[in-house]
Amino acid sequence: MTDGTPLTPKEIVNKLDEYIIGQHDAKRFVAVALRNRWRRQQVEPPLRDEIAPKNIIMIGPTGVGKTEIARRLANLAQSPFLKIEASKFTEVGYVGRDVESMIRDLTELAINMVKKEAGEKVEIKAARQAEERILDLLLPPLAPASKNTASNPVPMDIPEVAPDSTREKFRQMLHKGKFDDKIVEMDVQQPQQMPMVEIFSNTGMDDVGSSMKDMFGKIFPKKNQRRKLKVCEALEILKHEEAEKLIEMDKVTELAIRRTEQSGIVFLDEIDKIASRQGVSQSGEISREGVQRDLLPIVEGSTVTTKYGMVRTDHILFIASGAFHLCKPSDLVPELQGRFPIRVELDALGKEEFFRILTEPQNALVKQYIALIATEGIELTFEDDAIREIAKMAAEVNDRTENIGARRLHTIMERMLEELSFAAPDMEEKTFLVTADYVRQQLAEVAENEDLSRYIL
Repeated sequence: MTDGTPLTPKEIVNKLDEYIIGQHDAKRFVAVALRNRWRRQQVEPPLRDEIAPKNIIMIGPTGVGKTEIARRLANLAQSPFLKIEASKFTEVGYVGRDVESMIRDLTELAINMVKKEAGEKVEIKAARQAEERILDLLLPPLAPASKNTASNPVPMDIPEVAPDSTREKFRQMLHKGKFDDKIVEMDVQQPQQMPMVEIFSNTGMDDVGSSMKDMFGKIFPKKNQRRKLKVCEALEILKHEEAEKLIEMDKVTELAIRRTEQSGIVFLDEIDKIASRQGVSQSGEISREGVQRDLLPIVEGSTVTTKYGMVRTDHILFIASGAFHLCKPSDLVPELQGRFPIRVELDALGKEEFFRILTEPQNALVKQYIALIATEGIELTFEDDAIREIAKMAAEVNDRTENIGARRLHTIMERMLEELSFAAPDMEEKTFLVTADYVRQQLAEVAENEDLSRYIL
């Protein structure tokens, strides 16, 4: 979104195009799903509740952009977004993460997001209050002569003067940074130390631990430690403390739960890892099916208990992805298949796509290596033919060995530039040109030997 205005599907695709080459169908489906988050909110309440999100399965080999689409989508969504591997879950009754934990994680992300937004709204007021507290430290009120002033020490190098006549002068000096290196003494809140407690449970260990920490945080008061700090450091700590006081956590929690329920997005990666393979009946296959059946009510719509309250999953958007090399989407339990009505297949990548991946995106690998070598004072440049040679070798190695998509470019680039990266700090020559001949020379032995390619590239 830009300036609070939701992005159109076309704008979302254009944003994704800046980082991801090809895969237009996947981008379009994801863009429409993201836009539908906003469209649903514009519908009147009776019908709004009936409009369920159209969950998506992205199918394609590794390294073609499935995870990258999800990662970039997180930056555009401006809603609670969680990416998690489906293979991390275990069937209820086994040691590991239960499927409900992803909703708790999503809610936690929403709490942090809303809290940050609330903090930005009170930032100016918190800064003003922190400034007044710093001025109180810099300019403590004069104590009567008969009393001992040791309990309220005057900061080092600060003259003891009448505050009424100098507070505004001190404020101006503070704004100009003249007190930044002065030392003040103040109480700083210390992190809560949770007592050591052993908990025996099969599932939800992370959630139990978090709840225990909150409970002990309410029982045991926060401890303060007297510390000497520079004024610039003390000011930042006080701003944080004042912002915490101004944020109404009840409202934050209420808004975060509503945002999780109405616009939350969960990206389930490696969903093929929990699919049962046809014709195979082993204990592992039974466990995978158990995870699917545990996942089913979450995707269908249920209520999950979190430490912040009850969260309904009816309108959370689920986007799943998997390579499906050894199985296919139809190997998922039928009920779960039905909850992912949109299926999009991502294309395999060839040398032409590799060339574009190396040069076009804002975070292109060639641009990354040029920037890295520039830190050594060396100007690194690539001929077009050299980049095409790299793309060609990546495609050939993928064909001969395991096809890992664009990830092959990382291993080839690192191998090809290893000698330069090692020698760069000691080089006298401050320019380096990568040619097609240099690429072939650096990779000749590895690229030609299939066994070496398999283990090195």
